[in-house]
Amino acid sequence: MVTEKFRRQLRQEAEKWWTEGLIDARLYQQLAERYQLQELERDASHRFIAILMGLGSVLLGLAAITFVAANWQVWSRPVKVLLLLSLFLGVNAAGFYLWRRPRALTGQQRLGHGLLLLGALLLGANLALLSQMFHQSGNAYELFLVWGIGVIAMAYSLRLVSLSVLAWILIVIGYWSGWVAQFSSLDTSIWLLMVLHMPLVMAGLFVPLAYRCRSQVLFGLAGIGVAVSFCFNCISLWNSSVLPPNWLVAVAVTLPPALLWSYSSRIWRSSGTVDSFQSVARSLALWYMGVTYFLFAIRVVWRIPIMSVGENPWTTQALIDVVILAGLTGLGWMQLRHDWRQSWLQERALHSGMVALLLLLGAVTLIWNFGTGLAGSPPVVGVIMFNLLLFLLAVGLIRDGLALGERGTFWGGMVLLVLGIISRMLEYNTGLLLKSIVFALCGAGIIAAGLWFERRVKPHPARSLPSASQETL
Repeated sequence: MVTEKFRRQLRQEAEKWWTEGLIDARLYQQLAERYQLQELERDASHRFIAILMGLGSVLLGLAAITFVAANWQVWSRPVKVLLLLSLFLGVNAAGFYLWRRPRALTGQQRLGHGLLLLGALLLGANLALLSQMFHQSGNAYELFLVWGIGVIAMAYSLRLVSLSVLAWILIVIGYWSGWVAQFSSLDTSIWLLMVLHMPLVMAGLFVPLAYRCRSQVLFGLAGIGVAVSFCFNCISLWNSSVLPPNWLVAVAVTLPPALLWSYSSRIWRSSGTVDSFQSVARSLALWYMGVTYFLFAIRVVWRIPIMSVGENPWTTQALIDVVILAGLTGLGWMQLRHDWRQSWLQERALHSGMVALLLLLGAVTLIWNFGTGLAGSPPVVGVIMFNLLLFLLAVGLIRDGLALGERGTFWGGMVLLVLGIISRMLEYNTGLLLKSIVFALCGAGIIAAGLWFERRVKPHPARSLPSASQETL
């Protein structure tokens, strides 16, 4: 999309070229028609008017809010309901009209987009005030979950990423509030079940929405929500006799990255096209592995006792998510079985076979050593093993970054390796002189590695312009 800044610079340069005789009037006119250079001043005037309208609307809105607050206790309940619904419908209707108006200017579309966001915020205000007027008491997490579901409905119908992100934030707030409230309540409701099955809710609501909006950011947020909510929901199974503690920790650490790495839309879509979101899922899997391996490489983590969450019979509902996500993970890895023989010959170091080996070693280590870490001193084998896994993951990322010329992969491995070395030096009782030497070596190593990487990665050659003789042909 051509920006207005580019159009203004192009008009200045084109006028200079015309004055200097580099282009003729006919070519200048073609550029002006193609990029609509003559409409720049009119667009600026309309944008200024839109800013004035927005500022005036804000002031009018503040005046309306003040007027409503002054007469809220005087008006009857039907008047209040009519006023809230009229405000909500009016803001959304105006926003939709400006956003989808044919031949609308950029400023008008942005104003419409802003009004739609304001309408999503007004939905929560209407829910809170209507529940207060009709004396419908409830928990705070229920309000946020209902609000989030309403905003998701708006996002599905309008295909707006901003509304989708707002809905994700609202549901995350509702999840954290409900996750804490579930241990103090023996009652259940559909919203508490939604909290207990949040990994499935995140996957079912936001993954199709990411495809509908074609947003990798939204898919990444959905993956983060699934992984983090699954990990915390496993804590609710701690006091249950469904899974032993060491197996439960192994499932919480291993299953989310295994699911993300094996993700493919071929599981639930018949389309054979390349999935553009698979790379995002695999990046999230590597990040999850890096964070968890870094944590379990620290001795203190093995001494932290898992908090007692009480005995709530509804917390065993999280086992359903474990079974379903484990089944989806198995289907995903079955999709990758054809690549296993060729994976060890691939250019990447962190291919499917290597990732499966790292996950298997981490799970076996947790199952074998985690129980002994709760009794007192951390198991030496477990700490050494996770330091080794962290080192292998960091070296694999560095190697893939060098081989494929990917800066993000290279620097991710470098940061993971340096954090591992520095944290080990700070954790163990070493002298200040040794720590200063390690810090200096890490800093010099980062500088040297960065310079070497930039020299090694060759820039892509620019496409040569056709010569004059080629243009005549």
